[in-house]
Amino acid sequence: MTTFISVFIIPALAVMLDSLLGDPKNMPHPVRLIGKFLDIYEKTARKTHINLRTAGWGAVILFASVVWGVVELVTAIPYVGVLIGLYLAYAGLALGCLIRESRQVVRLLDSGNIIEARTALSMLVSRDTTELDAHGIRRTLAETVSENLNDGFVAPLFYLCLFGPGGLWAYKTVSTMDSMWGYRTERFCDLGRGAAKTDDLLAWLPARITAYLMIFAAGLRGLNMNKAKKKFKADAQKMESPNAGWPMAAAAWLIGGQMGGPTMYFGALKDKPILGPSGKLWDKAMIRALISLCDRTGTIAAWGFIPVLGWLSLAF
Repeated sequence: MTTFISVFIIPALAVMLDSLLGDPKNMPHPVRLIGKFLDIYEKTARKTHINLRTAGWGAVILFASVVWGVVELVTAIPYVGVLIGLYLAYAGLALGCLIRESRQVVRLLDSGNIIEARTALSMLVSRDTTELDAHGIRRTLAETVSENLNDGFVAPLFYLCLFGPGGLWAYKTVSTMDSMWGYRTERFCDLGRGAAKTDDLLAWLPARITAYLMIFAAGLRGLNMNKAKKKFKADAQKMESPNAGWPMAAAAWLIGGQMGGPTMYFGALKDKPILGPSGKLWDKAMIRALISLCDRTGTIAAWGFIPVLGWLSLAF
């Protein structure tokens, strides 16, 4: 159930808390709880020898529905429900933490602590960082910051402003499921198919909004948008994911650094599509400019989504 508080007040306060405090690491986090239940579901599905593709689609429907229902139930508790809703909204947004941890990687790298920079970067990405040089660290950081601007902030905020905390956590449930099961490996190709396809669908519009907001934010900062507007869409369509390439390609062309190329995942080298100007390495100024651009884009998204999507939610 959407109310003025759930689609206006709670999102605004949640964005402020995310910016000020970052991820609530020392408090119970819903993602960890959802992950535990997903592990139990996976083990049960494999033990019972159920069709894993059917089990995967069933998990999407079951978990998203149950999580949405539970959130709606607890946020309807008199007096304390609003506070619970605020915490859940704040816990579902991750821009503040992303920006802070990214800047920490940059500080470590710029001070010459490349080993510590690799370790800090490994907390943000799923790929192998142990052999990365300074250029590789910056390129990897650029890719993860631009992609996670949508996955960790714009898309969750989009659903928060439209449907309140329940909608946000239904989306986050699917996103968590995709993160755990969405790999194209023998183990997960069937079980994770439903989550991957649903996540692609739910993130389709937010990813494109993110890319255009980045271009708008770049214009406000005086960056040259013309080349980016001409080239980023063609690059975005090179990616296997229908969504990840949009913010990544926009960022690559706006800042002028190459993303993609040979990348190590789980011990295997993968040749990712080239996004942005080929051969252009990321330097200190470029990576700092990208992080600032993503931070500004998140701010623009917040203060655009809250009034517009909140009004749409209440009107319809």
